[in-house]
Amino acid sequence: MATAPDAPQPGPVGPAARAELLAAPGPGGRGRRTALSALTDDWLAGLFAEAGAPSGVAVVAVGGYGRGELSPRSDLDVLLLHEGRLDPALPERLWYPVWDSGASLDHAVRTPAEARSVAAADLKAQLGLLDARHVAGDPALTAALRSAVLADWRAGAPRRLPELRELVRERAERHGELSFLLEPDLKEARGGLRDVVALRAVAASWLADAPREGLDAAALRLADVRDALHLVTGRATERLALQDQDQVAERLGVPDADALLREVYRAARTVAYASDVAWRSVERVLAARSGRGRRPPRRFPFAAAVAGRGAVARGAVERRPLAEGVVEQDGEAVLARGARPAADPVLPLRAAAAAAQNGLALAHATVRRLAAECRPLPVPWPDEARERLVTLLGAGEACLPVWEALEAQGLITRLLPEWEWVRCRPQRNAVHRWTVDRHLVETAARAAAMTRRVARPDLLLVAALLHDIGKGRPGDHSEAGEAAVRVLAARMGFDPESVETLAVLVRHHLTLVDTATRRDPDDPATVEAVTKAVGTAARLELLRALTEADALATGPAAWSAWRASLVDGLTARAAARLTGAPGAGPGPVEAEPTAEQERLAVEAARTGGPALSLSATASPRAGGDGTGPMGVRLLLAVPDRPGLLGTVAGVLALHRLAVRSAGLRGLDPIGAGPVLLFSWTVAAEFGELPEAARLRADLRRALDGSLDVARRLAERDAAAPRRRGVPAPPPVVAVAPPVASASATVLEVRAHDAPGLLHRIGRALDGTGVRVRTAHVSTLGADAVDAFYLTDAAGRPLSARRAGEVAAAVRAALG
Repeated sequence: MATAPDAPQPGPVGPAARAELLAAPGPGGRGRRTALSALTDDWLAGLFAEAGAPSGVAVVAVGGYGRGELSPRSDLDVLLLHEGRLDPALPERLWYPVWDSGASLDHAVRTPAEARSVAAADLKAQLGLLDARHVAGDPALTAALRSAVLADWRAGAPRRLPELRELVRERAERHGELSFLLEPDLKEARGGLRDVVALRAVAASWLADAPREGLDAAALRLADVRDALHLVTGRATERLALQDQDQVAERLGVPDADALLREVYRAARTVAYASDVAWRSVERVLAARSGRGRRPPRRFPFAAAVAGRGAVARGAVERRPLAEGVVEQDGEAVLARGARPAADPVLPLRAAAAAAQNGLALAHATVRRLAAECRPLPVPWPDEARERLVTLLGAGEACLPVWEALEAQGLITRLLPEWEWVRCRPQRNAVHRWTVDRHLVETAARAAAMTRRVARPDLLLVAALLHDIGKGRPGDHSEAGEAAVRVLAARMGFDPESVETLAVLVRHHLTLVDTATRRDPDDPATVEAVTKAVGTAARLELLRALTEADALATGPAAWSAWRASLVDGLTARAAARLTGAPGAGPGPVEAEPTAEQERLAVEAARTGGPALSLSATASPRAGGDGTGPMGVRLLLAVPDRPGLLGTVAGVLALHRLAVRSAGLRGLDPIGAGPVLLFSWTVAAEFGELPEAARLRADLRRALDGSLDVARRLAERDAAAPRRRGVPAPPPVVAVAPPVASASATVLEVRAHDAPGLLHRIGRALDGTGVRVRTAHVSTLGADAVDAFYLTDAAGRPLSARRAGEVAAAVRAALG
């Protein structure tokens, strides 16, 4: 047994005591690492005394040994510190017994000046000295070195921290992300123990700190797994190899290897997220110190969000609105001062969508506040919540860090409790490169680039997010996922037809690729199997896009030109079967006008001017007053005249009203001439909705020419600050086949939603001289999916050449 810590152990007693401690039963943990460090201290102190060291010499532990975190096979990082006069034989008398014991020793002999000089030239050496701890000899010598090294680190932090950040990046590129590797390197991979050391160095600089929630526990868990790995293998390895995982799990009392990996992944994600937050803080502080920070024309008081010792209060910064209750501040999305999370359960999704669409990080303090104060969403979700989730997913790659921020504070499982089934779940398949949950988000990111291919991009994105949600449940994961998504989609507030479509997509997300690669494509039964599974051409269109997104997110081996050609061939055969029967119809059947619509149409016909009404929709934002996003129906009747669509849409854009959905139809209520009736669902981008009287007055001015809508919008756009945003798929403008309508030409427009989008489309159509007989406008997340039923002046469908010219004009306007 080891003697008391104040009684140095001579000779072989130290190695024997270390071996006895490591052989003791139990999982170990921090207590054993501390005890192992203490035994090693006593052993080295005894060797130091036996070597007859004079005054002015000290043994100093550095690195992991300095932190008191010795793993069973860790190197002993030791510095023999002296004042300049040292017996050359002393180091050998000290080191040889250590080598003879079989311990791995990393040693150096230096004066304090030499140690500081090496640290100034070698960042890794400086990091090791930050954890310097006295073991034996002259304590004043150790204390002086430690003080000097910390002072050097803090003085040189503006130069050394960027260098450390680059080392962290390079290490992550070499070793990958610990959270997703089947054989992770517990020390070197991103989110591993090296990152924990880097975060300690950041904190020691007094410039910034990492969020502390769960960080110590995550670091402890990684260290425990590393200890067990050392004991199981008998080697100083950091890679948790497949063949060792069951034994490591057993030693730690974990049910199996999968449960072990999930624990490791959760810990690594905590470390990786803390690292991201800390490095963003460092970059902001250094930018402000160097004068590269923003210098806004207006200033607001701002307290530093960096937690921990040495947090620096910074100057005022600019706040730019992003969405209701959300602003951009210092390169991050944060809550506006007037935001009330407790009264606005949609705010987490609105803030996340705004951050992702603008290519910003969601501030850590903001996510913490949202998690602490926001109430759960009602069931079913309000319309805005569903739309904001789709908008978040539609941001593509920019969604990933925002999703991670939400997940770090438990907001994802609060929104989608079923997510816990797949969270951090490993996939023991060489084809898969991600855990199940990350694969789902990656699939949605891939699908975001395919939203122009489908008529329901919202269903594509949600299906991508949920297609493997059944993994981790008993039975076939597609069948389990279908049952789960029916509940999930209904909870999100999708209508029954959309719920059924999502269920079909999840149940059959492997059907196309499996059938195309394993069945004879020329066999009629093959096509029959696919058409029977999907049921409609619209679902087939969605399934084709989901199939590709799923494969691309799986890994490079899951998709190829050969597989794509097989899937495309099968899809084309199934589409021909599903779409071959129907003939040309008259177009959409309009419902009879309501009493309110007829009243407004009569008023517009009699007065010759616009008549409108504003009212809350049936699904106002939960916790709101019916005037927030997704909460207002605008009915507008205007006597028909050329250019109405572009003018009306432009006035709405001037008032910062986002069009969520819209319909356009013609009426002749009193036989005095046609009246166009617009039925809009609108949302105020920021703040309150305009008064109806003011909106009517601006419409009158726009119609009589005293308000130049196009010029005003151009001036506002020119004055607006440029944001980087996220790249969106290019717009698609296409003329539908004649089968779409027998009495009109249908122009389909799919584009990224943006302020004034409908105004630009309307002006382009007005400029071509065609008549817009009816229009159906939908905003699904961040995507606009519009259909315009066009005729010539005589009310006939357009010729093919004319339709192509109109499409080209709209395409140019959106370009």
